[in-house]
Amino acid sequence: MPRINEHYLNLRASYLFAEIRRRTKAFTDSRPDARVIDLGVGDVTRPLPPAVVRAIHDAAEDMARADTFKGYGPYTGYEWLRAEIAAQDFGTRGVALSPDEVFVSDGGKTDSATLQEIFATDAVVAVMDPVYPVYADSNVVAGRAGVADTTGRYAGMVYLPCVAENAFQPALPDRHVDLIYLCYPNNPTGAVATREALTRWVEYARAEEAVIFYDAAYEAYIVDEDVPHSIYEIPGAREVAIESRSFSKNAGFTGMRLAYTIVPKPIMGRSRDGRMHSLNALWTRRMNMKSNGAPYVIQKAAAAIYTPEGAKQVRALIEFYMANARMIRDGLESAGFAVYGGRNAPYIWFRTPAGIGSWDFFDRLLGEVQIVGSPGAGFGPSGEGYFRLTAFGSREHTEDAIARIRARLSP
Repeated sequence: MPRINEHYLNLRASYLFAEIRRRTKAFTDSRPDARVIDLGVGDVTRPLPPAVVRAIHDAAEDMARADTFKGYGPYTGYEWLRAEIAAQDFGTRGVALSPDEVFVSDGGKTDSATLQEIFATDAVVAVMDPVYPVYADSNVVAGRAGVADTTGRYAGMVYLPCVAENAFQPALPDRHVDLIYLCYPNNPTGAVATREALTRWVEYARAEEAVIFYDAAYEAYIVDEDVPHSIYEIPGAREVAIESRSFSKNAGFTGMRLAYTIVPKPIMGRSRDGRMHSLNALWTRRMNMKSNGAPYVIQKAAAAIYTPEGAKQVRALIEFYMANARMIRDGLESAGFAVYGGRNAPYIWFRTPAGIGSWDFFDRLLGEVQIVGSPGAGFGPSGEGYFRLTAFGSREHTEDAIARIRARLSP
């Protein structure tokens, strides 16, 4: 029989969100009368914007006629969508991109997990801590991380702690790294990166000939005018940064699956023989090999959010969720918790009561208050002692959850 990829054995016992679902199911199976409110997994609950729904219907009609039927689309996405992305998501902020630097895919999680494939197996990886689990896990199975110690840290990775004591702004690595994962607005902490902080990262990457993977899935939630929406607003970033965004959390596409990644043409990598190679060309090959192209109907739906009507409806969705975020933040603060995030991101991050670990707090919150959240330790060792709630619930459930916390739970 074939040998397995033994690096999979180095993964921690269970993927965070799978473990959350497992514990939640065990509780609801034992308590079928429980009214559980899920503010743990960041899944949206509002329906798709009307402009998007109309675009889906129109695209479905295209598929019903021989003269407009579409089969396999371009592996990297239809040019009309890539052109809209380049012009409206970046051009309006003074960032010049060409459509062939935009790669449309079936989701940000996919891109986050597979980006590492175009780098050498001995590349040194730095990740924020806490961090979206896929960044670390994908490098573990690629063989870059080694075995985790008792704290959950992998020997082969460089960790960048993001905690309240450093305002969730990690220090630059004190050694050389090849690939750096940054996520702003941050999941899970809700923190944002200042222009000065991003400038330091770009300067570090240029000096070390490193590459930054910049996950900007929540940039549409930024309200502070001085906070960059894209790393490409920083001079020199086009030479060192790859940026990923998602339609899931701005236009409600979690069930539609659509995202995109920007790989600028100037960004380069080196082969073992010292020759320079375009990462844009390598990512194009990867897409050509592993993608059949995102469905035409879904790409037409995404294009609808770039119309004036669609953009207005997307903004209304974001404002709805951010009203939830303010409600959760205010409610937790009034209950006595130390709370972070919830202003430029749909995530609220707070400290667990003294002496209670984040997984223990998960069980307590579920058992006593019947609310599901995300334990900070599931995002990395530095997440221990913290907890995350999302703003993606319904208004009724969010109000109910805060009322329960205020009445029955405090630090």
